[in-house]
Amino acid sequence: MKILLTGGGGGGHFYPIIAVAEAIRKLVRVEKLIAPELYFMSDSPNNEKLLYENEIIFKQVSAGKIRRYFSLLNFTDLFKTFFGALKAIAVVYGIYPDVVFGKGGYASFPALLAARIFGIPVIIHESDSVPGKVNLWAGKFAVKVAVSYPEAARYFSADKVAYTGNPIRESIKSPATADVREYFKFALDLPVILIIGGSQGAELINDIVLGALPSLLQKYQIIHQTGKKQFTLAKETAGVALGEGSPLLARYKVYEYLDDLPLKLAAGAADGFVSRAGSALFEIAAWGKPAIVIPITESNGDHQRENAYNFARKTGATVIEEENLSPNLFESEISRLLVDPVKRAALGKKAKEFATTDAADKIARELINIAIVHEL
Repeated sequence: MKILLTGGGGGGHFYPIIAVAEAIRKLVRVEKLIAPELYFMSDSPNNEKLLYENEIIFKQVSAGKIRRYFSLLNFTDLFKTFFGALKAIAVVYGIYPDVVFGKGGYASFPALLAARIFGIPVIIHESDSVPGKVNLWAGKFAVKVAVSYPEAARYFSADKVAYTGNPIRESIKSPATADVREYFKFALDLPVILIIGGSQGAELINDIVLGALPSLLQKYQIIHQTGKKQFTLAKETAGVALGEGSPLLARYKVYEYLDDLPLKLAAGAADGFVSRAGSALFEIAAWGKPAIVIPITESNGDHQRENAYNFARKTGATVIEEENLSPNLFESEISRLLVDPVKRAALGKKAKEFATTDAADKIARELINIAIVHEL
């Protein structure tokens, strides 16, 4: 049995794929099935350690974005995609998987095209309220379409779409509870804010946080994931803004990226979250915590804005549009979120009710079922 996983462009595509791979491995162990060969096809391995730990063989093919605005990169990326598709056809023919799982993103196009050419069954998953171009196209020939938001279902045939929620890795489904504040050397009597701008960070959010930092740290403690590019600047700026040796520096913990264990601990320590409107929202919901959501204004199909407001309607989260964002408004909304413990608990409960933690299991089950039939 062979299963090909594909998707790419960022952590929002990659980490749910890992969650599905984990669920596949768990399912075959429990049901004593023959372990399948798992492959991942994309333009980048994203996280080689996770691929190795889950025994996933990486197959690299080039892929390019098609932007909605004029750019010379559209021409060069067209050639990348063309040659990537040719390579994908050859690689897929060599593997000849029993089923292909597509997570969306431009990097999934070559593998999905090859699957269509060879008549290999395809299942896709759409994380956003408004599907991306590749998933809209793949949805026409996919045998099953899973969606994270019910609002996305209208873009696909009703007879093949299912609302599953978003796959979440087993290791981060639940926040840590023991000694979480001690890990960050935080005081027990001040609220904690966890700020995550996505796996690659968010420059605008980082700038706003740093602008409001001296005032915020008078009342709160902050764990801040900046992304790799912004990490050094954020650390240096905080030192300048607060003054070297300031006791407030102990209330600000900055990371370029939070791996599984620090993320679980941060989720357990946090009283509230600030996030972009990507896949992190489903993790926040699973953790049962209130959130402030800042969608990217010019995302494809305005999907982040749609995600943010759909999430807010179900969980009571606060949405701040980028055009309205300022250090003063940011601080005001943080205070409004954290000032009332009773309201905070109620919002956390609503978030937990929205959460779906079995999406990876449902998708894994369907992939295994289709693969077994196709293999016969």
